[in-house]
Amino acid sequence: MTAASSKPETRIQGIGVSPGISWGLVEILGNALEEPEEISIAMSEVAGETNRLSTALVATREQITELQQEIIAEDSENSAAIFDAHLLLLEDATVLKEVKKITETQLKNIDWAYYSVVKRYIDSLRKIADPYLRERAVDIEDVAKRVLSNLRWSTHGTVPGQLSSHTNIVLAHDLTPSDTVSMDRSKVRGFATEVGSQTSHTAIMARSLNIPAVVALHKIPEACSTGDTAIIDGHHGVVILNPDPNTQLEYEALAEKERQVVSSLDTLKDSPTETADGVNVTLSANLEFLEELTGVAEKGAEGVGLYRTEFFYLSKEELRSEENQTANYREVAEATAPHGVIIRTLDIGGDKMCPELYSTPEPNPFLGWRGIRLSLDRPADFRIQLRSILQASAFGKVRIMFPFISTLEEIQRSKQHLESAKNELRDQKIAFDEEIEVGAMIEIPSAVMIADHIAKEVDFFSIGTNDLIQYTTAVDRINDRVAALYQPTHPAVIALIRETVDAAHRNNIWCGICGEAASDLRMTPIWVGLGVDELSVGSAQLLKIRHAISKLDSKGCGTFVEQLRAYGTAGEIERHCTTFAKDFYPDLFI
Repeated sequence: MTAASSKPETRIQGIGVSPGISWGLVEILGNALEEPEEISIAMSEVAGETNRLSTALVATREQITELQQEIIAEDSENSAAIFDAHLLLLEDATVLKEVKKITETQLKNIDWAYYSVVKRYIDSLRKIADPYLRERAVDIEDVAKRVLSNLRWSTHGTVPGQLSSHTNIVLAHDLTPSDTVSMDRSKVRGFATEVGSQTSHTAIMARSLNIPAVVALHKIPEACSTGDTAIIDGHHGVVILNPDPNTQLEYEALAEKERQVVSSLDTLKDSPTETADGVNVTLSANLEFLEELTGVAEKGAEGVGLYRTEFFYLSKEELRSEENQTANYREVAEATAPHGVIIRTLDIGGDKMCPELYSTPEPNPFLGWRGIRLSLDRPADFRIQLRSILQASAFGKVRIMFPFISTLEEIQRSKQHLESAKNELRDQKIAFDEEIEVGAMIEIPSAVMIADHIAKEVDFFSIGTNDLIQYTTAVDRINDRVAALYQPTHPAVIALIRETVDAAHRNNIWCGICGEAASDLRMTPIWVGLGVDELSVGSAQLLKIRHAISKLDSKGCGTFVEQLRAYGTAGEIERHCTTFAKDFYPDLFI
């Protein structure tokens, strides 16, 4: 661990969203443009200031291009595409002309001139109702941060870079997709943000990368600065700044214990997932990008239980072609054989907005035009995705899942589109799995209430707990102000999941869980007791969940779940679940 600091130890409580312990030197990423100091210069210094800007622009261009090429090299061209617009914004002639004019006429340093011009553009765009234009403000801000950072580097004579060579811990107000994509994993061991929740982008990305993370810190102390030491405790949601020697020793011991547990679980990679009394549970992985496939295989997942396809609409339009989608789905199908993959059709909307699809702002995105609603309203795009999935099914076990189902008619209309896509492929003599399975994602209470009817139309259910909790408890799941009310163990949530599983089994279909609650070790006894057939989790949690299930008795868990009916609060259920789980697999709780 790093040497103790002369600053006093400070503990900040947040929400642990990605388990694990890490420590190292802090780098603080600003949540907004930091206004540089306004400095008056002499006329003789204008040329030097202009040259400084030119140098910073060249360095920024090199950084963006290098990052883009690295991502493409990792088969993530979809993610790399977001930086094309950044390169164009970097060389905007109007902006650069205004910056130079301020420096020449007002005799101000180039840093302050650049900030003044760019900040005015950003503030103007943020006042516009059109969501696409508002999104451009984010792009401009991202580029401006890089330019201003490089201007600072040029002042101090330091080589430009995204993170210092010794960075281990990143602290920020929030982390954008651009931030997380650009992170050098060899430098970053953990991160913490002032905002966020269990199901925010930052949290899901942290779990995907298997990086300890804490969110909802609310405020990073002003006394904290880059170069301080910090410990990230993702288990308990604590960030410790400048830990004293005793705290360091305590966490070194905890980290060693965690390493031993993780190492001991490697023997389970090729083992079946079954309870102590021999009941099998399929354990699969959630997937968002192709590069995650390696981790899925390394942890012994039984296929992919949720493949999110939104990135096609969060990147270049040309990547949505039938040819590109087919190639992508085929790669996943072949890599997950013989177990297979469940491909969820487009679930744009809510917290995954695609500006080009929304000509006017959504007044309430989570209750608006999203999921299957959007697909059914855009039949041409929907048909392309269905044809692509069907073609991939010729190369491995593929299932289709429709998201955000709230009515029986939505399933029926979706199946009609699927049948039309099949007929088109038959006419073209293109092979596909004629018996491809179709599923419904159950994440809205209305779908639970008509689950028996929906079950007659599909081959399986998969419960999306993230949204089911949100819509049951009326809590915005990405709003940290109400994070305490987002309760996976709320009695109503458990009751709805119980009814969904029972409805599936009454109609002889299987039921899985693919939301974040599936990875919660405290809730594993509930899923076993309810008779859930499949759990789809982040790859980092696979072996822990397999170990937990192996220690549980299905009948004992069934009795335990019945006992939970006596409790009326989420807190009571959570306490009993934690105690029950620790009795059977205490080694998994650090």
